[in-house]
Amino acid sequence: MSDIQSDGGDCTEHRTAVTEAEAEALIRGICFKTGPPRALGVELEWLVHSLELPQLPVTPERLEAAYATVRTLPLASALTVEPGGQLELSSPPAASLMECVDTVSADLDAVRAALAGHGLGLAGLGHDPRHPPRRFLRAPRYDAMETCLDRTGPAGRHMMCSSASVQVCVDAGHEEPGPLGHTRRWWLAHQLGAVLVAAFANSPLVGLRRTGWRSTRQLMWMGIGPGRAGAPPLDREPRAAWARHALDAPVMCVRRDSGPWEVPEQLTFREWIRSRSPRPPTRADLDYHLSTLFPPVRPRGHLELRMIDAQPGTDGWVVPLAVTAALFDDPQAAETAYRTVKPLAERALDRPAPHNPLWADAARHALADPELREAADGCFAAALEALPRLGATTRVVDAVAGFRDRHVARGRCPADDLLDEGPPGGTRAHGRKDIRT
Repeated sequence: MSDIQSDGGDCTEHRTAVTEAEAEALIRGICFKTGPPRALGVELEWLVHSLELPQLPVTPERLEAAYATVRTLPLASALTVEPGGQLELSSPPAASLMECVDTVSADLDAVRAALAGHGLGLAGLGHDPRHPPRRFLRAPRYDAMETCLDRTGPAGRHMMCSSASVQVCVDAGHEEPGPLGHTRRWWLAHQLGAVLVAAFANSPLVGLRRTGWRSTRQLMWMGIGPGRAGAPPLDREPRAAWARHALDAPVMCVRRDSGPWEVPEQLTFREWIRSRSPRPPTRADLDYHLSTLFPPVRPRGHLELRMIDAQPGTDGWVVPLAVTAALFDDPQAAETAYRTVKPLAERALDRPAPHNPLWADAARHALADPELREAADGCFAAALEALPRLGATTRVVDAVAGFRDRHVARGRCPADDLLDEGPPGGTRAHGRKDIRT
């Protein structure tokens, strides 16, 4: 979620007011850039913890000193810091799966070594299991975001400050129909997304208590609400559906060159254009508005799949990256994935993700749900068959096969391991508190 780090640029940019027709045309042009799928990317968010005393929160001063060191590293990936102090690496667009894996692995080795010099390490967890949300970054953007999200409850602060993910970025696809066409890939991303939530769920604890959800991180996204964190309906052409959704989504804030940013209530971008109050919105305001929408699949020229919890282990992130790349960019695997997940669509009840029964079951039950387990098994089999065709090394294929055998084949996910073992270096999870939003 590297965009959350951005302050949105200079508020004086693009001073000319944007019309409703211009805004719709810009969204259509910006968010879906079609063509043969060629590039792949990944954005990795990590929780940062003390190697010696992980049960204690890292002080802001210690984090700042460590990040000052990390920022001096010659990384190929973009380094950003999330509002709660989470670290994110965003790969450059890669021409192949292995180019992406090798680039990010080298960057992670350098980052881990630098952090270790400060006694800190990276934890691959979808949600901080120990500490309550606490903001590390202070800026008008985050103040406004916190004010806005607090109106729907505590989920927003958890998202901002306590969550971490593996976000896989794939090209939008061909303009033409077919397995690699952008309409099919848009649909597949939202249906396969539930399977990815279930297979890689890794956030069952809050405050060292069981929440009753394998992916509490996904629960928090659901709690933010459909206007901010929901997808548009899938029964419409993707560009038209996303443009309408974005224009009818609530404005998070109206930026100012100085002083606190205004946080309007229940003002959509379309209404802002029409009312021209508190000032006429500009192209820069539209660009900024799009960066404050957090659907599970976000079109940004490419498709950004945002539903996967951060994964445990040094290389755990490679598995969701490899599986997703195979199921999207290998035509045979893409067709198999489409047929495999198509029966699951009925469980969504025509409601947009993630605010539908299918996604809720994926977050709560993960692969303990028999249909999701069956779908995951089929998708992993297709991915394993496709990975050699994508040039994946034995190491990557073995990692995916190992995850399938350890988790998918047994109807388990990383969250189940965490519940069995308790968080590393901390007290075993206890009690049960079913969190609802």
